[in-house]
This record gives sequence, C-alpha cells and structure tokens, in this order.
Amino acid sequence: MSMPFYVAPEQMMKDRADYARKGIARGRALIGAVYQVGVLLCAENPSRSLHKVSEIYDRIAFAGVGKYNEFDQLRVAGIRHADTKGFAYARDDVDARSLANLYAQYLGQVFTHEVKPLEVEILVAELGAAGRESQLFHILYDGTVVDEQHFAVIGGDSDAIAERFAGAYSSDWNLQDALRACVAALSEEEHQLHYEDLEVAVLEDRGERRTFRRIAGGELQSLVGDPG
Repeated sequence: MSMPFYVAPEQMMKDRADYARKGIARGRALIGAVYQVGVLLCAENPSRSLHKVSEIYDRIAFAGVGKYNEFDQLRVAGIRHADTKGFAYARDDVDARSLANLYAQYLGQVFTHEVKPLEVEILVAELGAAGRESQLFHILYDGTVVDEQHFAVIGGDSDAIAERFAGAYSSDWNLQDALRACVAALSEEEHQLHYEDLEVAVLEDRGERRTFRRIAGGELQSLVGDPG
C-alpha cells in the first residue's frame, strides 16, 4: 500500500502565495493617489478596450492588476453587489469598506480552499463626501485588506515604484502634478512611458451624482506634457 502524498499546511500556503505573487508581478503596475480635490488612478495599460480601472458606483472606483479575466469577474461582482445594496437600502449606504470586505472574504476563501489562488490584487477607491476623507483599500491575493493612506501601488515592481512615488508625494497636488508624478514613478530609465501607454481615470466631485471620469486623448497628452 503506497503512502498518501503529504504537504505541510505551512508549505502549501507558502507555495500558493509565491505562485500568486509571481503572476501579479509579471503584470504592469498601477498607482492610486489622493490629490487636492479627488482620487487619481493611473495604470500602465496600452490597451483601449481591456480596462484595468472602472467605475463601481457613484463615488467608488475599482482597479485591478494580474490576470484580466480573474479581476474582471471581481469587478462585475462588485457592481452587482453595489447595485443590489443601493436598491435595497439607499445609495448612500454603498461604501468602499463593505465592498473591500466582500472582496477580501472571496479572495481569502479561494486562497485557502482552492488548488490555485487568484493571481490578482485589487484597489477599491472612494471619493470622500460631507467632510469625510477619500479612502483607498488595497486587497491582496490572499484576502488581506490594507487601508492605504494617501496612495497605493499594486502590480509590477510595486516596492520600487512606491519608493519613487513616496519621495515626491504631496496631498496638495493638483491633477496635473499628481499625474506627472505617477508617470515618473511608473517609468524606468530604459522604459519611459508616454500618454498612449496609460489608462487614467479620476474620481472628482463635479456637482453630479457620478464622479468617475476617464481621461484620454488630447486631454491626457496635455496633462502629461507629452509632445507625442
């Protein structure tokens, strides 16, 4: 009779974490940052149809890195959750914290019980209202939630990018200053980014119910200061 194959739980969790981290690191990075009047989400993403950054609800945005099909499923689930909660209760009851907790529970469940973890990291951003500060929730592949202060970097070489960005960060930035700092942090000496390489969106209060807005084309080129 052959002995059953055994792997220590600690080794199994380590292997799953290493697998997920390697998959996420192969993707291009993304920065979410709070600036003077809103929240900026800036990603290296030359695709014009496969979005890393999307609207979830009135004042809430979603950003994901890693395997597109996996984080896009999470985006769709978040929209359905927000719509259902807003319809059943009130639109003001939909917040980023509950959404982040929902994502954390799902990712943690998959990481613990499934053979393959999801190769994703996600960011849920909420624009502050009525005196409340804007919020950034970073959810890792294993369900860990980090309540980020001021900015968050996910995907790619996130540690190096975060170090470059932290050295320049200011909460008093206007949109142009914040965006140019994001581009500088995401760029490398041998890989300078241009506006065509970027996907950019903001959460800004414009006196309307919805605050999400994409920035592209000539407006993005002008803000980045890219001659093209």
